[in-house]
Amino acid sequence: MSKITPIHYQTESRIDVIDFCKMYNMNFNRGNIVKYLARAGKKDNELDDLRKALNYLTREIEYFEKQQEEWINNNK
Repeated sequence: MSKITPIHYQTESRIDVIDFCKMYNMNFNRGNIVKYLARAGKKDNELDDLRKALNYLTREIEYFEKQQEEWINNNK
């Protein structure tokens, strides 16, 4: 883990959140979902972090639904 990783991104198992997201080849939205869930309760406002994770999850779902709809329309 990097020496510059803030404490609110560190885990008990010492897995860096950014490294975890890279291991699973996550896109921006999914990486931020993991980031905000991992740090929830470790920084200023836990509820804000949960809301941020929900915001990115909602964006990812909307993007996926749009992609799915486009695929269906293009493959009729």
